[in-house]
Amino acid sequence: MSGFFVRKVVSADQLGRTIVRIAHEILEKNQDPGQLALVGIHTRGANLAHRLARLMEQFSGQEIAVGELDISLYRDDVAARGSLTVRPRLAQPELRGTNLPFSIDDKTIVLVDDVLFTGRTIRAAIDALFDYGRPARIQLAVLVDRGHRELPIRPDFVGKNLPTSQEERINVLLSEVDGEDEIVLEAAEQGVES
Repeated sequence: MSGFFVRKVVSADQLGRTIVRIAHEILEKNQDPGQLALVGIHTRGANLAHRLARLMEQFSGQEIAVGELDISLYRDDVAARGSLTVRPRLAQPELRGTNLPFSIDDKTIVLVDDVLFTGRTIRAAIDALFDYGRPARIQLAVLVDRGHRELPIRPDFVGKNLPTSQEERINVLLSEVDGEDEIVLEAAEQGVES
């Protein structure tokens, strides 16, 4: 029987400070908040986008457009997306709905997600965005970059770099979804036989 251990790697206070820093960095890189929109990838990316927008509005004094993107049907591991591959595909994606209450045309879109791993989620998000218009540019903000990229995708704004092994997992917990804020590392216990 295999066991897992969970270790907190970022506390609620550290997480809060990290989100504040990302908000400042986005504003520093984008001088015109009126041409900026944050688009969070469901689920935790959407919650992070709303938090960032609130902070950026406080810092800049200007309203920041914010939306939510459902990439379920754009993922390359969903059976509805085409031909058979060597990898098993997910049977039925859970649809959460896209909400973009503004035009993305000619705007700087900051995609927001909780964890960047292989890059496939971000590729799917870019594909989905282009179904809604043609942004001037797309930037990427992630709370955690854990490495192991399979696609040439690099974030513009990173909260924490947490190198992991393939077998480990990074879980971001947010109060809006999980009732608490923290980042934990989950891994198989060493020396436990299965």
